[in-house]
Amino acid sequence: MKAIRRLTVRPVLPDPLRPLSDLARNLRWSWHPETRDLFQSVDPECWTASGRDPVRLLGTVPPARLAELAEDRRFLRRLTAVADDLDHYMSGDRWYQAQSGRLPAAVAYFSPEFGITAALPQYSGGLGILAGDHLKAASDLGVPLVGVGLLYRHGYFRQSLSRDGWQQEHYPVLDPHELPLAPLKETDGTPSHVALALPGGRELRARVWLAQVGRVPLLLLDSDVEENDPGERGVTDRLYGGGSEHRLLQEMLLGIGGVRAVRTYCRLTGHAAPEVFHTNEGHAGFLGLERIAELCDEGLEFGAALEAVRAGTVFTTHTPVPAGIDRFDRELVGRHFGPDSELPRIDVERVLRLGMETYPGGEPNLFNMAVMGLRLAQRANGVSLLHGGVGRGMFAGLWPGFDAEEVPITSVTNGVHAPTWVAPEVFRLGARQIGVQRAEDALAVGGSDRWDSVADIPDQDIWELRRTLRAQLVEEVRERLRASWRQRGAGTAELGWIDDALDPDVLTIGFARRVPSYKRLTLMLRDRDRLMELLLHPERPIQIVVAGKAHPADDGGKRLVQELVRFADDPRVRHRIVFLPDYGMAMAQKLYPGCDIWLNNPLRPLEACGTSGMKAALNGCLNLSVLDGWWDEWYQPDFGWAIPTADGAGTDPDRRDAIEANALYDLLEQRITPRFYERGASGLPDRWLEMVRRTLSLLGPKVLAGRMVREYVERLYAPAAEAHRAMDPDSARGLAEWKARVRAAWPGVSVDHVETSAATAAAELGATLALRVRVRLGDLAPEDVEVQAVSGRVDSEDRITDAAKVPLKPVGGPDLEGRWAYEGPLALDRTGPFGYTVRVLPAHRLLASGVETGLVAVPSGDLVEAAGLLMR
Repeated sequence: MKAIRRLTVRPVLPDPLRPLSDLARNLRWSWHPETRDLFQSVDPECWTASGRDPVRLLGTVPPARLAELAEDRRFLRRLTAVADDLDHYMSGDRWYQAQSGRLPAAVAYFSPEFGITAALPQYSGGLGILAGDHLKAASDLGVPLVGVGLLYRHGYFRQSLSRDGWQQEHYPVLDPHELPLAPLKETDGTPSHVALALPGGRELRARVWLAQVGRVPLLLLDSDVEENDPGERGVTDRLYGGGSEHRLLQEMLLGIGGVRAVRTYCRLTGHAAPEVFHTNEGHAGFLGLERIAELCDEGLEFGAALEAVRAGTVFTTHTPVPAGIDRFDRELVGRHFGPDSELPRIDVERVLRLGMETYPGGEPNLFNMAVMGLRLAQRANGVSLLHGGVGRGMFAGLWPGFDAEEVPITSVTNGVHAPTWVAPEVFRLGARQIGVQRAEDALAVGGSDRWDSVADIPDQDIWELRRTLRAQLVEEVRERLRASWRQRGAGTAELGWIDDALDPDVLTIGFARRVPSYKRLTLMLRDRDRLMELLLHPERPIQIVVAGKAHPADDGGKRLVQELVRFADDPRVRHRIVFLPDYGMAMAQKLYPGCDIWLNNPLRPLEACGTSGMKAALNGCLNLSVLDGWWDEWYQPDFGWAIPTADGAGTDPDRRDAIEANALYDLLEQRITPRFYERGASGLPDRWLEMVRRTLSLLGPKVLAGRMVREYVERLYAPAAEAHRAMDPDSARGLAEWKARVRAAWPGVSVDHVETSAATAAAELGATLALRVRVRLGDLAPEDVEVQAVSGRVDSEDRITDAAKVPLKPVGGPDLEGRWAYEGPLALDRTGPFGYTVRVLPAHRLLASGVETGLVAVPSGDLVEAAGLLMR
């Protein structure tokens, strides 16, 4: 019989055990070993059966066991110690509180998904895991962050396989009452709600749930409430599900509803109001519109409100391809804004102009969420050094007249939250070397360039650790393989081979990630005979563990999964290569430590960062990767291998795959397997262990989320907070009026004359030229602009590279023709072909950079020819 209604019956804990409830509701347990150990000791069998979820555990422990624990003095002492530790963690000063200068009172961090723990399945892949690691690192550092997302009742799908290897999706219903969440409540005890106006007088209401991520509150909006019609109840049904309008409503709820949820949370708790809003990818971009509307309600005009909002907004782009950005039809967006819908005080055309692709190569009828995010943020970044450059090129159309190198998108390379991803065995080895507290600080806060203490760990200890982790992975794989084959319909008699699947003494390669085509799941299958030889080599075999989900609508990705599964099903190799369905955080935490090599072979440069290899590296796993994302930035032969790439538009995709697959096989055959199996005088693989040691000591400190969040604070949050404070209503009005005046007058700005003291086209290094320029400013004054000399080496097409920019000074008033004279020195500080030019940019104390407005005046072609601006 099927129940007609489901409800959650909460356990009543004996008074001495009440702190267990607080510990279960704060997700710090997911990265704090002592808290997890405490819950495991409550009831080891129930702990395993509950999926290591404390909330579910406490709902299943028999009352007799709880009563027994309430009398167990040893357990109560442990409980008190862990509860006191959490209290100290929540209230004590941390890195952020020790910084000088006026840092933001609070930062609101918006993301469509958050991967905190497997017990809260609200993530699909790297973006969500990164967001979860950002929150956890901010908590460890004491950064006053407030996270904002959506609560998906089905989360992301669960994956299984059919008998023929085709991906199957399942969407289990999540009950918020069974998750580590609490409803945000008004002072009268009723649940807090936010509401959005919809066309036709309808309304979208959402309840606000609170997840406590250490010190960081995470607000999750849930539209499955009785006040909504069935269509609106389903807005937060699935992560990245539904058609265009469904996605638009999700993103309006995340951005607009999210700001309202933050305001509600601050009102109810007294939490400081955010001075900085961080948009993690374009999905939450509408948050800027809601903040503009708030300021308009306080009396600011739209233009001034836009400037005030931009000052305190940070936008992070995560995609290196236009196809990865949400874009909506102009009419669809227009229907959801304006007098009869949401934000009625704001003219719909103003809303649309923020997101329209009104630049060369854009599609003018499409509303682009990343474009809106960039236009609403004064500061923006990519997520690796390489990706920052890709992003600058991708969005250069928003800053016409500037080279892509000057597009104001910087980069903060992603990091991973080490306490979440480092295996307990790895941590214990480090703690034995430097002490528990120093080891915890090194992983959570970071700050050092090297972990030199790794050098003192004996080779034997590292090798024993690596084998232990590999053996644990083998057991985990066998268990998951049995479950998967049973789901595929296999009987017990067919599964005897699984007892011999994988070998704890064989070189183990991991490959796990989402399965879009550019990540090339099946590149390893390019030459199956050659791969089979590597898998079955009599002296130097390899074994491969593969996992990954294709998007439910991506049949191409599903075919790649099926192709890999069918190869792994071959009885000749199935003990050496396995595909594990339902890749998620719980699997990943076993997979990264247990592998010797982490493989990554995307099409360069389509991997924005790729943090899975970072998690593997923190456990002593070596990376074997295309030079893309973070690996392009930090690769050294000391701690891994770079797969050569066949970049270039002239290489057809099939040939490129063939070249790069052959390079992969060559590395495995000639360099990697010999090094792993080669033994030194001690009987250990000395050269391999030296690479493991260098991975831990040199890469370890770089890949930390603590390093990443510190960079965000210092390079983006602090400047954004300062700009926000400077943008009082009068300043905002002044800046908006100034920009309007400058844009109107800019057609009258030009460079009329350039002359130097150089008599010839050759000069000596270290010489200084006197540069004199005459410019027309039209209706503008010298204080509205900066005239710059731009110089540097020139390439074969006379483009200036690695440019130096020096402001020139005005001398005297305008001449009879209204031209202003500017002068300054030009240092010849580089040998070889050298060139210079001059340009005029708008200048204002409240601009983040001169590039911000997208306006520039440069010499005309005729003037360049006449001036002879190149020296060789």
